[in-house]
This record gives sequence, structure tokens and C-alpha cells, in this order.
Amino acid sequence: MENRKLGNSEIEIAPLVFGGNVFGWTADDATTFRLLDAFIDAGFNAVDTADVYSAWVPGNNGGESETAIGKWFKQGGKREKVVLATKVGAELGEDKKGLSKKYIVAAVEDSLLRLQTDYIDLYQSHYDDPATPITDTLEAYDQLVKDGKVRIIGASNFRIDRLEESIKISQQEGLAVYQTFQPEFNLFDREDFETNVAPFTTANNLSIISYFSLASGFLSGKYRSKDDLKGSKRSGMVEKYLTPRGFKILSALDEVAAEYNSNPAAISLAWLIAHPAVTAPIASATSPEQLKQLIEAATLKLSAESIEKLNEASAW
Repeated sequence: MENRKLGNSEIEIAPLVFGGNVFGWTADDATTFRLLDAFIDAGFNAVDTADVYSAWVPGNNGGESETAIGKWFKQGGKREKVVLATKVGAELGEDKKGLSKKYIVAAVEDSLLRLQTDYIDLYQSHYDDPATPITDTLEAYDQLVKDGKVRIIGASNFRIDRLEESIKISQQEGLAVYQTFQPEFNLFDREDFETNVAPFTTANNLSIISYFSLASGFLSGKYRSKDDLKGSKRSGMVEKYLTPRGFKILSALDEVAAEYNSNPAAISLAWLIAHPAVTAPIASATSPEQLKQLIEAATLKLSAESIEKLNEASAW
């Protein structure tokens, strides 16, 4: 399992990132600790979270995921083994959102406190903020890098023209520059990434850390009809995948999984890991069984024939 470099930095990560959106939501602290211990002990090193996780849960305010990770750092002493990625900019309150210099400088301190660390390896703009001048945002990040509180910066959910503009300003002004980009990409959701995102990020040496890698769980094969969605918290997110094309993809995943004595989730992630434009997909787990599937994905070496079968089934 070879590590992959993030952009032009010296930071290297294993080809799979643990998604921290489940911490403080569907994984309690004890489960979080077990999963992260097992993930790191298996040779992986990157964990992605955000200050807003998991504000969508009734009774939560955001920061729950970072807080859980911080507790794990304190009790386990594994901070130096982790490439820690978090994000800023999503709305946490009426006056707690966006990418203004003032807000970023305040928000990073809150994140550092919750995470119980004095630095963040990868600090990411969660969403674009058209109301804030790009220079204002980049100056804040540049200062955080100079202060040693952040090692490198990245972006998520930006339009490519805005990402391009940000990079140009960084280069012109000599400010910290985005090294990574976090878009939605999976076997089902391919068109925008392959048409618009990948050509730009590849040309500019931005590392791709893709999210929704399993299409909200659809690509695990768990949901194959509307009946399977009954009682699921993901029903609203998964139903759009129940199409003839979606079922064609699942059929191909089943075939390839059988060839490798594996499972659809691991094959889906292995396909992403093998994609030339992807540095590492993000995937979450809430049980040891799910984690085993993630770990298996990074050890699978799909043949050209298997990749082509999946490409054909998922063609748009």
C-alpha cells in the first residue's frame, strides 16, 4: 500500500481516508476510538472531518466529530500518526459561517480546542463564500500556515472557475495555495467529475479526496429496492440511485466482487483508488465489519478488465 502525496506538499497519505461525519452521530465515543485505532493500526493515516459535523442531528450544535477525535487523540497518543483534515465555512450559527478572515481565524481556534491539538494538517474551505473577497480568505490561511497552526489548505464544493481564480490569486499574491480538492465522485456520480473537475485538478496538481464514495451507501449493495429503504436514515439520499443505470452498476459490482471473493463496497472503493485522478476516497464505517470492507479495498488490485466492466456499466 503506497502512500500518495498531497499536492506539492510533503504530506503523504494512504490511499483511503476515514470520514469522520459519523463521529458524534451514528458512532459513539467508544466506537469511534475502536474504529480509529483499528484504522491506524492497519496502516492508514488520514482522517477527514469538519467543524459542522454533526450539527444536523437533533440536539447537536456542530463540533461533535472534532470533539470525539480530540478525545481519541488525548487517550491514545496517536496524533503524530494521523494526517488530520478538517473544514471551515459551513453554517454553525447566524454569525458563524463563511470564509472571512475574521471568521476563519476564530473558527480555527475552536477546532484546535475541540481536536486537542495545536495544528491541523489539512484545513479546507467547506463551501465557497462569494460574499467574501478571495484575497481575504487566502490571507487568513496564509497567516495560519505561517503561524504553524495549519500545514496546507484545500477546498471542497467549489465551482471550478472559482477554484481556478483562487489559485491564480494565491500565485499572484504569494499566498498559501489550495493543494487539495474534495468533490463528490463515485461509480454512479461520474459525469461532472470526469468532465469538469479531473481535467483541471490533474493539470494543476491538486490532490483529489473524493466524498460520497459509496453514493450514500447505495454502492454497498445494501439498497436494491424501495423496500430496502424502509426505516433507513438514508432513504431520501439513496432513492435517486434506484434507476436502471443504478441497477446495472450493482450487477457489475456483484460480478467483479465474485471474481475477487470480495463485496460491492470494497470493489467500489478499489475502483476509485485505481482512478488516475483520485488521490484517496473518503469512506466511513460504524462497525468493525464495515471497517474490514474499507481496509480490504485498499489491498485490492483490480485488473484492467474489471475496471473496464465497471466503466461500461456506469457510463453516462
